[in-house]
Amino acid sequence: MAGLSIAGEKPGSDDSEPLVLSLRDAKKGTFDLFSGGSKVTLTDKKLAEKLLKAVKRG
Repeated sequence: MAGLSIAGEKPGSDDSEPLVLSLRDAKKGTFDLFSGGSKVTLTDKKLAEKLLKAVKRG
């Protein structure tokens, strides 16, 4: 995905784990993504804008 950056990505993770996405900073587009006991931080301003618009907060 264009504009998506992921820090701490671990190859070979279990795809059956549930994912929880938390928008940490809407202006910067910073998210925390949780799967099992792992946390990954990613930045995508456009995704943040789309999600906020979807819940009518943007």
